[in-house]
Amino acid sequence: MTISFKDKVAIVTGAGGGLGKAYALELAKRGAKVVVNDLGGARDGTGTSDAAAQVVEQIKSAGGEAMANGGSVTEYEQMVEMVAKAKEAWGGVHVLINNAGILRDKSFAKMDMPDFNLVLQVHVMGSANCTKAVWDTMRDQAYGRILMTTSSTGLYGNFGQANYGAAKLGLAGFTKTLHLEGAKYNVRVNSLAPVAGTRMTEDIFPEGLFEQFTPENVVPAALYLVSEDAPTNMIIGAGGGGYHAAYVTMTPGVALRPEDRNVEGFAAAWDKIIDRTGETVPQSGGEQSIAVMKALQALG
Repeated sequence: MTISFKDKVAIVTGAGGGLGKAYALELAKRGAKVVVNDLGGARDGTGTSDAAAQVVEQIKSAGGEAMANGGSVTEYEQMVEMVAKAKEAWGGVHVLINNAGILRDKSFAKMDMPDFNLVLQVHVMGSANCTKAVWDTMRDQAYGRILMTTSSTGLYGNFGQANYGAAKLGLAGFTKTLHLEGAKYNVRVNSLAPVAGTRMTEDIFPEGLFEQFTPENVVPAALYLVSEDAPTNMIIGAGGGGYHAAYVTMTPGVALRPEDRNVEGFAAAWDKIIDRTGETVPQSGGEQSIAVMKALQALG
C-alpha cells in the first residue's frame, strides 16, 4: 500500500529546517503541494532568515510544487493571509502540521514571566491561530487532517521546561476537543510527540545519540497521522525508529459515602483511588461525570 498526498495541499509551520523541513520534503515527494512556513528565527525565536525559500527551492528542484511563507504563527491575520494564498493558488488546504516552536529553557525559579508567556504564545496560540485559519475551509470541504506537536515534556515533565511543558500538554488537550468538533466534517486531529536531533535539541541529547535520532525517523508517524486513512484523537510518540501511543486514562476510583467525604476518608481510600486495575481511556470529558454518577448509584 502506497500512501499518497496527490491533489492535497499541505501547510507545515516551522518548516525551514529540522522536523518541519523533513515533513515538507516527504509530503511534496508524495504529491502534495506544500506551503513551507518559517519565520527563520533562532530556536529562541529571535532573528529571521530565508530558510523557507531554501526548502521551497529544494522541493521545486525535485519536481514538486511549493510556496514559501514567512508569516509569524503568533499573528492570526498573517496566518489567515497564508491560507488565502494557498487557496488562491491551489484551491484548498487539506493538511496542517503545527510544528513551529521555540525554547526558552530555565528552571521555574529563574524563569522570567515574559519567557514563559512567549513560549505559550508560539506553541499554543501559534497552533490555535493556524488551526483557526484553516478550520472553516476544512469543514466546508468536508476534509481536513491536523497534527499538533506535543512533547514528552508536556506528557511527563522535564526539569527546566515548565513553560514548554505547559504549552505542550495544552496542545494535547486542544487536540482532544477539536477531534470532537471536527468529527462530522471529516476533520481528524492528532498529536505527535517527536524525539529528534535538531537545532532545538542539539545540546540536550547525550553525546553519540544526536545522529541516531534524525528527523527522518519521525516522518513516517507524522505523515500517517495526516493521511487520508489517519486515526483521530491519538497521541503518538516517535523517535530514532521507535513508535508508541500515549493515553490519558482514568482509574475506576471509588465513591465515598456521605460520612466518609472528608479529608480522612479520602486519605483512607487513596490506594483504591489510584489502583489502575480496570482503568479506561475516556473519549470525552463527560465520561468523568458519568463514571462518578455510576459509582454513586452503586452505593445504593
